[in-house]
Amino acid sequence: MKLLSFIFALVFCSLSAQKALPLDTLKLKEAKDMLADDYGNLYIYKNKDFSFTKYDSLGRQIGKMMLTVPYKVQTVQNPLSVPLFSENAQEMKFVDQNLNEIQKVDFKQKFGFIKMAYAEDLQQLWLLDDSTKRLIQYNFRNETTINSYPFDASIDDLMDLLVYENKVYVLTRKYIRVYSLKFEKLFEAPLENGKRFRRENEFILVITNNSILKYIPEKEMVKIFEDPDAQIVDKNTLSYFEIKANKLYLYNLENNKEAKPQTEPDPKLKATEQDVEKSAEKTAEPNSAEGKLEKKTQEIESKNPAESSLQRLIEDTSEIQAAGI
Repeated sequence: MKLLSFIFALVFCSLSAQKALPLDTLKLKEAKDMLADDYGNLYIYKNKDFSFTKYDSLGRQIGKMMLTVPYKVQTVQNPLSVPLFSENAQEMKFVDQNLNEIQKVDFKQKFGFIKMAYAEDLQQLWLLDDSTKRLIQYNFRNETTINSYPFDASIDDLMDLLVYENKVYVLTRKYIRVYSLKFEKLFEAPLENGKRFRRENEFILVITNNSILKYIPEKEMVKIFEDPDAQIVDKNTLSYFEIKANKLYLYNLENNKEAKPQTEPDPKLKATEQDVEKSAEKTAEPNSAEGKLEKKTQEIESKNPAESSLQRLIEDTSEIQAAGI
């Protein structure tokens, strides 16, 4: 009986595509954005009161900031130093793991009007100066300008900016565009409700309201996660997260394999698979080892049907797990 209970539990876990997380719906209500770090902590930003709140995976509040103007949270991949940019205040804040401010960079005294800022690391910023139409690489630790590039790109409805390996990624609500530092357009693709970039090693991802897309360099955007009913989606390195109907759900990455183009299998591989199927359909010779094993199995089944049923259940469970359901 214990074995049967274990098998049923195993089958149920395998079939579960999502997991509801224990975060109060009141905390998720009116959320404008949500981000998840690699420790499973969640960050909720609300436009209504400009609050930025951090919760652990059990829904317990870790920290909270009450901001006076709108801020854009760039990323929480390094929870020890989370960058927030405000176009209204013309400044960037860095907060620690408890959302306490650890540094503020004021752009008003040194630059014109900064349309968007991107923190490349713990000492360098990339600034899109709308007044001078320049992209500026700035070391905020020693307050020096490293480089400046003419960058007269269309920045209407700008949502996010990212610079990686001498390429400039610009995201609007309806497009992603990739430029060289010489202002040469390398790629452009339409999308809906673009929100922000996320970089995972060499991969560039785009987060929208209800989907996540991966950029295939200078070729295309591939959708790796989507739920049309979701209010907000995000991911960390292990899982996808979504808010749907004011509830928070988690999806394991292994249950959401990236969609691959459907192509005809290789003829040789197809022929091999057919040979295997035909071989499996053949009845084993009575005097062979396989025939004796088959005969013995039939005897066991006739004597103990319950044991046979349990064996079939274990085999079915293995097949379900192998299929990745």
